[in-house]
Amino acid sequence: MELSAEDSLRMNVLLTQQLQAIRIDESKMIVYGLSERGEAKVVLNPNCRDEQYVKLVKEFISSQVLGSPGGYPIYLRRWTRMGQAKHDSLERLLQLGETEAVIAVVHAESLTDELARRAWWVMQTSANARCMLERDLVANGKMGPILAEFLVEFLPFEEEPKAMLDSVRLVLKPNLISEETKQALWKRGQRKNAFLAGFMRALPDNLPVEVAAHTAYKDYAKILEGMRNNIFAEQLLRCLSSHGQAFFKTALTVIKKPGNQDVAIELLIAIADYFKMIKPADFIPSNQFDVLPAKAKNYLTEGKCGYTEAISEVITALPEAKDLLESMLVLAQLDIHLVNPIFARTDSMGTVMRKKLAPVFDPVSEYVSKFVN
Repeated sequence: MELSAEDSLRMNVLLTQQLQAIRIDESKMIVYGLSERGEAKVVLNPNCRDEQYVKLVKEFISSQVLGSPGGYPIYLRRWTRMGQAKHDSLERLLQLGETEAVIAVVHAESLTDELARRAWWVMQTSANARCMLERDLVANGKMGPILAEFLVEFLPFEEEPKAMLDSVRLVLKPNLISEETKQALWKRGQRKNAFLAGFMRALPDNLPVEVAAHTAYKDYAKILEGMRNNIFAEQLLRCLSSHGQAFFKTALTVIKKPGNQDVAIELLIAIADYFKMIKPADFIPSNQFDVLPAKAKNYLTEGKCGYTEAISEVITALPEAKDLLESMLVLAQLDIHLVNPIFARTDSMGTVMRKKLAPVFDPVSEYVSKFVN
């Protein structure tokens, strides 16, 4: 079976233009083409069932773009196995009228701001917006604010905490949303911990809340200010600063009610990233929290992390800070491996999940609390 004569003629005319992308509205049976001059459309006149006719249209497009009516699936699988496509390959994928092809483009490492614009014209979903904003090239381009605005407006309709968290984390990239919008998201985060976890991942040192510095901050700062290039002195003061206090108090809020497994994992990642400056070079992930304090003591006393001189310098100047240094080294070792054995045995959420996480989250909460007034 072939396209109707009228559609065949119109589709040929459409495809002779230098199209940037093609979108097929299967509910209205319309094919849209995007070019530098704007949008063009072909209203289809099916001569068989709509589903069958759309398939014929896609085969017709594939024949023109790829040279084979059955070329799309093979072409896509080959592209996926390569893991990276050339720029012109991504352009052809957007000309196929296939949603799977658009998804492949938005996941491509070589995605550009211009290709993001074309892909967004074809398929506007929150998942695609998040995927494209992961690319700094897109986030810093013209499409960045457009995608961020969409994600903010779509947040009330997101059902999965992970999607909420990632949307918040991504729209908080520089120059994407206004300060007013940021404050509104933070306010909503007081009811949704997934939002707070997103803020912790995106803005660990600039959370939109005013918190006083630790009572020991000024005294410690005077003593440690002469220690240039000492990462332990720098990290300690960072923890005790007003920004550090905001981070830890937010962490304690999320620890109490992480919501689901994704939020719990992101919380661990956020805390571990906060201490990545002092993460030991020979760090090996563990699935048992009990071993972390012992490792921290060894790092502290035996210099096994290669920071003997830096640690000794801080302890000599501030003997009373030894406990905080040890806590820093414990929290620097947090990793997803700690919760993998728990989540491998349960998919529970809410209160039940929190009870199962207690062997990990209770001690994490204790160590975090050591930095808070």
